[in-house]
Amino acid sequence: MKRIVLAAAAALLLILPGCNGKKNAVPEQHPHWTYNTVIYEVNTRQFSPEGTFAGVEAQLPRLKDLGVDILWFMPIYEIGEVERKGSLGSYYAISDYTKVNPEFGTMADFESLLGKAHELGFKVILDWVANQTAPDNVWMTDKPADFYERDAEGNAIYEYDWTDTRSLNYENEQVWWAQDECMRFWLEKGVDGFRCDAAAEMPSKFWKAILPKMKTDYPDIYLLAEAESTELIDPKETFDASYAWKLHHLMNEIAQGKKTSSDLKAYVAEDDVEFGKTNFRMMFTSNHDENSWSGSEFERMGDAANAMAVLCFTLPKGQPLVYTGQEVGVTRRIEFFEKDPVTDWAANQYTAFFKDLINFRHANAKVLAPGEQGAPIEYLENDNPDVFAFSRGKGKNKIVVVVNLSSEPATAHIKLDGKYCSAFGAQEYSPKAESFELGAWQYCLMSKKK
Repeated sequence: MKRIVLAAAAALLLILPGCNGKKNAVPEQHPHWTYNTVIYEVNTRQFSPEGTFAGVEAQLPRLKDLGVDILWFMPIYEIGEVERKGSLGSYYAISDYTKVNPEFGTMADFESLLGKAHELGFKVILDWVANQTAPDNVWMTDKPADFYERDAEGNAIYEYDWTDTRSLNYENEQVWWAQDECMRFWLEKGVDGFRCDAAAEMPSKFWKAILPKMKTDYPDIYLLAEAESTELIDPKETFDASYAWKLHHLMNEIAQGKKTSSDLKAYVAEDDVEFGKTNFRMMFTSNHDENSWSGSEFERMGDAANAMAVLCFTLPKGQPLVYTGQEVGVTRRIEFFEKDPVTDWAANQYTAFFKDLINFRHANAKVLAPGEQGAPIEYLENDNPDVFAFSRGKGKNKIVVVVNLSSEPATAHIKLDGKYCSAFGAQEYSPKAESFELGAWQYCLMSKKK
C-alpha cells in the first residue's frame, strides 16, 4: 500500500504546474526510458558469418559505440519445415513461440546475449508474429481445429502469397490468451517489449484485451506496432509507437522527384491531426521488408538517402530506426530465406554519419523527444521552395534543420536567431551568415550554441 501511495504522489507532482521544478510540465505517457532512444533492427541470420546469437553478442561493443539504444531482433523462434521457403525459411513462419531457432544457437545462447546487452545498457525487444504460424506449428496438433482459419473443406488457409504460413482464427478468444501466455514467457526472461508484426491484421479488440494487463504487470515495456492504424495508438492501453509508412513512401517519392517540400509540410500537418501528439512514429529509410523486397535506401532514394535520414531523426514525434548494415552503407538487397551475411563492418563515412546523427539526437533529447515531450515544429521563412527548413525548441535549447529536397543546387536565405553549431564537424553558423549554399540533397543540421 505504501508503494502505491508514493507512486500516486509522484504522479500528482508531474501533473501540478511547477511542483516538479518545471512549469506546466507535460506528464509522460510512455515509460521514461523510451523517450531518448534510437532503434536498431538486428537481422541475426545476416549479422555475422556464423549467423548466431554469439555472432551478435560479439558485436555489441560496436553497436554501443554507434550509440543506438533499443535492439529489435527479427523473430528468433523455431521456424517450420512444412512448405518452407528457401533452404532456411522465413523468420515469420514460426513452429514454436517458446523455442529459439536452432540456426541461431540455444536458449542459453540467447539468454547470454540478452544479459550482455542489458549489461551494456541496451534495451531488447523481440519481433512478435501473432497473425499466423507455420503449417507445422505445435498448435496444429495441441490446440482445437478452430484455432486456425479454415476453408469449406476444413483446410487451414493462408493470406497473400504466404504459402509457408497458416492464419490464426481471432474469432476464437482462446487464441488471444495463448498469444498472451507466449509473450509473457519472453517477458519473464527479461526482454523489454515487442515489435508486433502486421499488427493491424489482427482485430484491435485482441490487442485491447491482452495489452492493458500486460502493461500493468510489466509497466516499463515498450510496444511497437507494424501498423499505421489510429485504433492502436493509445500508449496507456495498447502501443507506444507505430510505423510512419506514409512518410517513408513520401520520402521515396521526393527522392525520385515525384513530390516536393510542400507535400512534406502537408504530411506533417495531417499526421499531427490523425495520430495526435502522444504516439511515437517510427521513422526509417530502410528495414528488412523494404531492403529485401523494394531495395536498399540507395536503390530507392539514390543520393537523397542521407537527407531523408536527417528528416527521420528530426521530424516531430519521430523515433528513428537503423537497419542492419545501414551504418556501413550496405547497398544490396539482403536475402530473406538464405544466408547472405554482412561481412565488412569496418567503420566508414556512413558510420560517421549515423554516429553524428545519433549523438545529435541524444544531445538534444528535450527538443527531439518523440511523442508529447518533443518540441513543435516551426517552419523558417526562406525564398526557395525546394528547401525544407525548420526549427524546434526555444531559447538556447533549439535546433535548426535545412535540407535541399532537390537534385539541383539551391540557395536559401534564412534568418538565424543566434550562433549555431553543426552536427557534422566544427562548422558554426551565425545571424550574419544567412545565405545557405546547398548542393543536391545537401543538408545543414545544427543546434544553438550555449
